[in-house]
Amino acid sequence: MVRSLKNPKKLKRKNKSSKKGESSSVPSAPAKVWRPGVDQLEEGEELQCDPSAYNYLHAFSIGWPCLSFDVVHDSLGLIRTEFPHTLYGVAGTQAEQASWNYIALFKLSNVSGKKRELMPVAGDGDEEMDSDSSSDEDEEDGDGGDKQPVLQLHKVAHQGCVNRIRSMAQKPHICATWADTGHVQVWDFTSALNSLAESEADVRTGDNSIHLGSTLMKFGGHKNEGYAIDWSPIVPGRLVSGDCNSCIHLWEPSLETWKVNTTPFVGHDASVEDLQWSPTEADVFASCSVDGKIAIWDSRLGNKPALSIKAHNTDVNVISWNRLASCMIASGSDDGTFSIRDLRLIKGESLVAHFEYHKLPITSIEWSPHEASTIAVSSADNQLTIWDLSLERDEEEEAEFKAKMKEQVNAPEDLPPQLLFVHQGQKDLKELHWHKQIPGMLISTAADGFNVLMPSNVETTLPSTTS
Repeated sequence: MVRSLKNPKKLKRKNKSSKKGESSSVPSAPAKVWRPGVDQLEEGEELQCDPSAYNYLHAFSIGWPCLSFDVVHDSLGLIRTEFPHTLYGVAGTQAEQASWNYIALFKLSNVSGKKRELMPVAGDGDEEMDSDSSSDEDEEDGDGGDKQPVLQLHKVAHQGCVNRIRSMAQKPHICATWADTGHVQVWDFTSALNSLAESEADVRTGDNSIHLGSTLMKFGGHKNEGYAIDWSPIVPGRLVSGDCNSCIHLWEPSLETWKVNTTPFVGHDASVEDLQWSPTEADVFASCSVDGKIAIWDSRLGNKPALSIKAHNTDVNVISWNRLASCMIASGSDDGTFSIRDLRLIKGESLVAHFEYHKLPITSIEWSPHEASTIAVSSADNQLTIWDLSLERDEEEEAEFKAKMKEQVNAPEDLPPQLLFVHQGQKDLKELHWHKQIPGMLISTAADGFNVLMPSNVETTLPSTTS
């Protein structure tokens, strides 16, 4: 349980052969891939990022550090592949004083990067696409010249730090927040989001005022603060919230408000860390806890878990239910491991994959909304990793690759074959989300702000069509 907030980004080790202003005939050593927690910088070495690893990379801040955020579903298109992009989000602050906190609604526009087409699954998809090929306009860096992205903010006052924030998929202007004061609130951000949508993309918002927001519901029935909250993807307005006292409450929408079941769902022996509704069953949700367990609940069967399994040997910090393959659920633990389970085998040996790559607690985990086998993970070791679980080790192909790369980079040995991408450079990573409408885009928050990234080697496929 790690919460407090108080690159490749391929990072390479580079030898400094001389001081500034001096020249040297000594050849520099070949670059090496940096492995956090394994490698140590030697005297004269520095880290540098390989920008070719990204179709897009940009950092921004909302003022105070942010522990939790969510991507807001917009009306700009269900699947968008053409630059420039515009994205919307909501984020909560962890300010120095309780009264200084706010919810930041943000709009990032003019996101311009290197184009990568969606790849068909079959049919005319036999030709390989050069990931580095793009027009001069596309190659222009998103942080420079006329292509500089524009960040606009609208701040809404929030009493206390925001532990978690979630936007409702069916009504994105409705958001729920967990506060460290022990209250769960539901907000209507229609006016603020409309204002951002109508504002000009080439005008930066300079207004730092903090506005009053429209609160639809405030629930104080939890006996302690919490971090777990999730909206149902099937029933609009249905919500579950879990607290540090191991209690879970079910919220049912009722006209313009909510009716919260005051009898909690109880089955964990310690703090409830995360909640996820089933992507296919309206009454089923999952929870994870500091007790090391994952529980599956069916609200029609009462307030006890339908199933409970020991998932990890330490705190289970986060879970993610695969919305493209609903039998799969992923979990991340305090010991740095994350696991994949098949819920069809839940009464037997449901574990189908277990990874021990990260050395510090897993802070966020989320399946890709566009690729059923792809998952992103963040850890307290300052790494954001992307995994393709459909990949298996091919020793012959691996040997050829290593031979080809030998003169360019000293790659680390024994990396899992499923490890697709490693992003570094942020400190104290807390939460990540895929953008559901922009394939290949990830947003992450850390103690030093946000990153928006689109790795160049993360492909997204579309089913082939026949006429």
